[in-house]
Amino acid sequence: MAALLTSAQESVQRPPTGSAAQIETTHSERTSQENKIPRGTILPVVLRTSFELDRCKPGELLRGQIAQQVPLPNGATIRRGSRIEGRIVEVMPAGGRTAAKVAMQFDRLNVKGKWIPVVTNLRAIAGFMTVIEAGVPDEAPAEGAPHDWLPTTQIGGDSVYGMWGPVMSWNDASEVVGKSVGDGVLARPRSKEGAECRGELEGNDNPQALWVFSTDACGVYGIEHLNIVHAGRTDPVGKIVLASETRNVKLKNGDGLLLRVNAASHDLRETK
Repeated sequence: MAALLTSAQESVQRPPTGSAAQIETTHSERTSQENKIPRGTILPVVLRTSFELDRCKPGELLRGQIAQQVPLPNGATIRRGSRIEGRIVEVMPAGGRTAAKVAMQFDRLNVKGKWIPVVTNLRAIAGFMTVIEAGVPDEAPAEGAPHDWLPTTQIGGDSVYGMWGPVMSWNDASEVVGKSVGDGVLARPRSKEGAECRGELEGNDNPQALWVFSTDACGVYGIEHLNIVHAGRTDPVGKIVLASETRNVKLKNGDGLLLRVNAASHDLRETK
């Protein structure tokens, strides 16, 4: 008690180094910065909207869900099942030799019942059957062997050796690149030669929730005649443009996306 009283007295007697408002503002800014979704954070998303590229309309709502719990450096998490939404921004119908193009953005995320703004780009997209196949074991189970121990192959080629097991690189079977965590994998994203997707981004080299995707997965998987024209990494930032080589390309409920946060987004002090 005496120690507490002495501390309190010293606190009262000590001259302030700045106004209370300045101190509070500095503390608030520091805390807010520490609790943002860092740039480079990957958001694994399962699409919950279906639409055809040549029939959708500007303003049309896009819905998705976070497919794997996303850990953040400050100890907070974005829960699996959290909703993410976006919209169709622009539609350019096919004509002659010109492919149909659709511009879209995913720009708001629901965290514990509260919608927050995000700015994202598209790292990879996969058809729903490709997503399902990533969860199918590569071999038949031996008698008495637990199903959870069986290896699976991520979209992009990395191998996962059972639930809670290691993730091995597709081009070097001896290189551990991550680990399975039950609802997906945690691994550091890597760049791939000849592809535009990046690895570490502005010091954010934390393990990311890659769900069913490989560490260097980049582009389109399992959706024929679909191309990513603009991923939203550069101006116009956050605007994703997809093009279809045919008139019947359709994105479906269950397709998988890897979105990546372009800029630090929102204060997450209440989402731990």
